[in-house]
Amino acid sequence: MNMAKEEALTEERWQAIIGNDASYDFKFFYAVKSTGIFCRPSCKSKAPNRANVRIFRTATEAIREEFRPCKRCKPTGERLPDREWVDAIARYMERHYDSAMTLNMLAEMFHGSPYHLHRTFKKIMKATPVAYLQGIRLDKAREQLARTNMSVAEVGSSVGLPNPSYFISLFKRTFGMTPYEYRKRMMGTEIWTQGGAFDEK
Repeated sequence: MNMAKEEALTEERWQAIIGNDASYDFKFFYAVKSTGIFCRPSCKSKAPNRANVRIFRTATEAIREEFRPCKRCKPTGERLPDREWVDAIARYMERHYDSAMTLNMLAEMFHGSPYHLHRTFKKIMKATPVAYLQGIRLDKAREQLARTNMSVAEVGSSVGLPNPSYFISLFKRTFGMTPYEYRKRMMGTEIWTQGGAFDEK
């Protein structure tokens, strides 16, 4: 349950956030719902979407609401462990796999450099951010191919791979068969529950 008292995002506080005003540090903290991270007002990260901002009087309240401290501005005075940082990035990918996403976007969103994010993510997850995201998308594509009658192009688009030829080649390189061949195989097993004719369009 929400135990922390919800603070108002006043215009004064919003201006402090977008102006990186250090004079407001420790007077309040702001958290970003889409990333699960909280910061000092002076944090130099890109200004968040105002609709995603929550305000807390203390860092303890933000942590109680399961927000994690920013690696850049260190609102608790401590460095966020790499494992927690990478876990937050991975969870974001899992929730937003169908959206356009780049390494630079993730680095900006999670308050680190692209180089550090790439290196740290690979060290902990044993896969690059791009490979991890592709894995999520392809697993979701297999589910769609087996359970829906969407065209191959529609499936690709629904998982964040809107270029049909790239989606098909990536799928084949990963699984050794095209999406069409995978769907045909599923039609011949008990997993397949819907009939119909399908093509690579």
